[in-house]
Amino acid sequence: MTDISIPATADRTVPGYLAVPTADPGSAGRWPGVVVIHEAFGLNTDIRSKADELASHGYLALAPDLYDGKSWAICVRSAFRQLRAGSGPAFAALDAARSYLAERADCTGKTGVIGFCMGGGFALLCAPREGYDAAAVNYGEVPDDAERALAGACPVVGSFGARDLMGTKPPERLQRALAVLDIPHDVVVYPGSGHRFMSKSSGAGALAAKITRMTYQEHDAADAWQRIYAFFGEHLSG
Repeated sequence: MTDISIPATADRTVPGYLAVPTADPGSAGRWPGVVVIHEAFGLNTDIRSKADELASHGYLALAPDLYDGKSWAICVRSAFRQLRAGSGPAFAALDAARSYLAERADCTGKTGVIGFCMGGGFALLCAPREGYDAAAVNYGEVPDDAERALAGACPVVGSFGARDLMGTKPPERLQRALAVLDIPHDVVVYPGSGHRFMSKSSGAGALAAKITRMTYQEHDAADAWQRIYAFFGEHLSG
């Protein structure tokens, strides 16, 4: 598990966190790759732990820092503008991270993407981009024109909370679009969970999470991870 620099362009590198499996490699001594997209709070301890979690299940997990090492408070507005525009440096960084994984000698060439909160929205928009074989979207934004935005997307697994302050229309819109487009998918809305239900908070953050319905829900989080691993196992194996 190490911090790395990801080549993005001739004059730009992107900082990131790479977690490599310690278990025996899979197909021909290699593992599938997964790009891990952080939430609005940036590449923090929680996201690094999620990359480690994926590595423990046999995936090369790379979490690029879309904020280039800067404070989330400075960068978050720009990141959301790029997300809603569907273009910008953040997408270039994600494309670079995917290419970095796919080109590694210890990668099978199969690559997926997973995102949380803001990162869930980015993961969803990565699904139609070249090179991805599966996408996991966790309580991220869903475009109003989802059918147009997701045309040609890879298979998608999505996890949302019914008590999310964004409501249930985003996952309903996602489910409908994927069905119309005939894209393999597994979208679940957990009745007792809100936003960010797969991340733990402590101290003052725990109080804020309770007020905003963003508390960690152990049972639902475990079920979401089980579904993600089953979905990735189906679409990223081989």
